[in-house]
Amino acid sequence: MQLAVTQLEPHLSKTLSPLYVLIGDEALGQAECLDVIRKAARKAGAEERSSFIVERNFNWQSIQQFGQALSLFASKRILEIAIPNGKPGVDGGKALAELAQQPIPDTTTIIILPALAHEVKKSVWYNKLQSAATLIALNDVSPAQLPQWISTRLSRQGQSTDQASLDFMAHQVEGNLLAAHQEIQKLSLLYPAGEIRAEDIQTAVLNVSRYDAFKLGEAILAGDAGRTSRILQGLQDEGEQAVAVMNPLIWVLRPLLSIKRAQTNGENINSAMSNARIYGDRQQLTLRALSRLSLRQLEAALQKLCDIDRIAKGIMVGDAWLELSRLCFGLAKIRSKH
Repeated sequence: MQLAVTQLEPHLSKTLSPLYVLIGDEALGQAECLDVIRKAARKAGAEERSSFIVERNFNWQSIQQFGQALSLFASKRILEIAIPNGKPGVDGGKALAELAQQPIPDTTTIIILPALAHEVKKSVWYNKLQSAATLIALNDVSPAQLPQWISTRLSRQGQSTDQASLDFMAHQVEGNLLAAHQEIQKLSLLYPAGEIRAEDIQTAVLNVSRYDAFKLGEAILAGDAGRTSRILQGLQDEGEQAVAVMNPLIWVLRPLLSIKRAQTNGENINSAMSNARIYGDRQQLTLRALSRLSLRQLEAALQKLCDIDRIAKGIMVGDAWLELSRLCFGLAKIRSKH
């Protein structure tokens, strides 16, 4: 069964499937779908959650061992399997096909995949998942649809604004839903329910507190570890929240990952940069970063940012700022292999 993102909550209000598959690179949709599935599973009695990130040399027997092991503390569980590159390999394909045919008892399993190439969708394991699981496609919102998307999100928090302001916000976030989500949340904190004036929208959205976070992304792309360290320290000293710094980094790294994938597949690099909306001076920074950072490193970095987001929200244990600093400095100090 395939659902649109908007259909997931109504579905969960009626039933809880044993197996969910999230497909796509849209980070906000992925995080929100994970949250609502977890919430529904916990409401159904799941008190224990385990997660696996499939990287090179991942031992797929870990999934089988999880299924065979009895929980000491809960009768129902949540299992999350993230496959950042969308390629489980031979052993993984067999394990996923088995999960589709025979889900783990008393477990809500969530498989997290990126956007998949056409040939991958022809694989046996994918077709078995497609037939057996509840599948949710995480599609980007088109630029034309974004103003209405922002309007809908504002209405959920009892706010509204005029069409020109909606268009202005959509333009400022450049099609990035995480950026739009952050701005909408900011408006809920700054202004009461009701209609927000155009000048108030502009003041809030153009707040310059985010720009140092964008400079941090530029320093990482340039491989300038010293500047990266200084900006991180300055942002932390000013009391900036880790999430406010993390989101601009995602806006920097996600296009870089898509270009790196295109480069790895032998596609035209200039076309890939145009598709990712990388223009002008930003192209030189991007090329410099592509020469230093591998596909695996970029995939791992984005997965780490998702983990840091969970830490910042209290879902995982840890220090969000410490993990963010380690990640940024680590990316900046990687040297080119050429």
